[in-house]
Amino acid sequence: MSASEIISWIYATPMSTAIRDVLWVIPTVQSVHIIAITVLFGSALVSDLRLAGLFASDEPLRSVVRRYYPWMRNALLVLLLTGLVLVIAEPDRVLKNSTFWIKMGLVVCAFAITRLLRRPLLRPALAGPADEEPGLGKAAAWLSIGLWCVVIFCGRWIAYTI
Repeated sequence: MSASEIISWIYATPMSTAIRDVLWVIPTVQSVHIIAITVLFGSALVSDLRLAGLFASDEPLRSVVRRYYPWMRNALLVLLLTGLVLVIAEPDRVLKNSTFWIKMGLVVCAFAITRLLRRPLLRPALAGPADEEPGLGKAAAWLSIGLWCVVIFCGRWIAYTI
């Protein structure tokens, strides 16, 4: 089965038709999608700036990461669900769009960096010295912020590219 056939099949499903036919569904799902990216980016920004040593440096790194990581994880789940609804609604507009695929690749990279940076800090604390920024933490924190910014731009750009 070719990509065009899969896209046509998704477009013809009752779910896709229902999502497109109810006028308020797509704008509502897009709004929730935007709110979720705002929550994800805000949480990533605060904890990445802490990792970079520029924000909340009076608080333990572990505490800041533990406070914001659940928000990031949950916002990503909402993004995946709302994004899936948008893909089902308009598969031809999204799945044929190179910007969409760039965005998806960047989301995977950004979340992988986010997860790798935070994983040691999410484990139970061992008795020992206070939290310190990881060796490559500052550079990776800036990379993470940059990747999430590009994800946002790509998400917005999808509407203007084919």
